[in-house]
Amino acid sequence: MAQRVCGAPPTRRKPSDKLSIVEALRLVLRYAHLIGFALLLGGAIAQYVTGKLRINPAMFWGSIIQVLTGIALSAPLRGGGDAEPNPAKLGVKLLIAVLIFVMVFFARKRADVNRGHFIGIVVLTLVNAAVATFWR
Repeated sequence: MAQRVCGAPPTRRKPSDKLSIVEALRLVLRYAHLIGFALLLGGAIAQYVTGKLRINPAMFWGSIIQVLTGIALSAPLRGGGDAEPNPAKLGVKLLIAVLIFVMVFFARKRADVNRGHFIGIVVLTLVNAAVATFWR
């Protein structure tokens, strides 16, 4: 997109600037990834507030969505160049997401989850979001 000069009227987009199918797919995947994060963290906070620490369906499905959409987002859909994400960052995020999924998966049938285990899920979820946000 052309850079705007202060005070100049906005420029119209050229037909070639339309959103590509690949870019639209990437945005849909990112949206689904954020929904997974919201399910995982929101489900954990809601469960923590009740005082009974257990894995609820929102946490379970949020962890699944996070792993699947994270893997799909890491696919080289951008065509190379500087826009490609750092492979080390992707590896760290995948490791954390798989840890979260394993922690949720194996504790989902328990009536009560150990407090440290539950807090670990929440902390790893927040660390994964921090890695996504601050690692450039």
